[in-house]
Amino acid sequence: MIMAGLQAMPRGMFESAPGFTVLGEAADGAAGVALAERLDPDVVLMDLRMPGGGGVEAIAELARRGARARVLVLTTYDTDADTIPAIEAGATGYLLKDAPREELFTAVRAAADGRTVLSPAVASRLVSRVRNPAPRDEPLSAREREVLALVARGTSNREIAAELFISEATVKTHLTHIYAKLAVKDRAAAVAAGYDRGILG
Repeated sequence: MIMAGLQAMPRGMFESAPGFTVLGEAADGAAGVALAERLDPDVVLMDLRMPGGGGVEAIAELARRGARARVLVLTTYDTDADTIPAIEAGATGYLLKDAPREELFTAVRAAADGRTVLSPAVASRLVSRVRNPAPRDEPLSAREREVLALVARGTSNREIAAELFISEATVKTHLTHIYAKLAVKDRAAAVAAGYDRGILG
């Protein structure tokens, strides 16, 4: 197992339990991807919001590279804008950090076996979303419109952060919300949808 972006969680918690070996820890998503490619773990425990690259991007990159590891998201965020992109990117499971130890151990074992694991809160949100799909025309906030306009001009995340006086992590969060509201998966599609819906220009 590899732990990415979970420095607050002591690796000893897993190493003291039977059946677990922590092969390594990574500070961010990019380092987690590199470590997973090098060490070939059964499971990657992944946070969603980390410095130097978000968890969703890391999950998608692992899938793109054909990594064997199952990704179990362990985070404090359970909004639709967080859960849906992570699962669409290829996460096997999604748990919240306040999950009891035994539930976490069971989830990692299940993920290693290829079974989907969802915290009760996330599962109920997904069921609700399927039964009551969000309207496709959910409006963007004023800040999300600003971010999308800058994306349309070809501005990088770092440049957007500097121009709006926010962190790059916040820019990525806004982009995740924009993608979810516009039902798209990348910057180009978001810009196209923005023009199509009259949000841009």
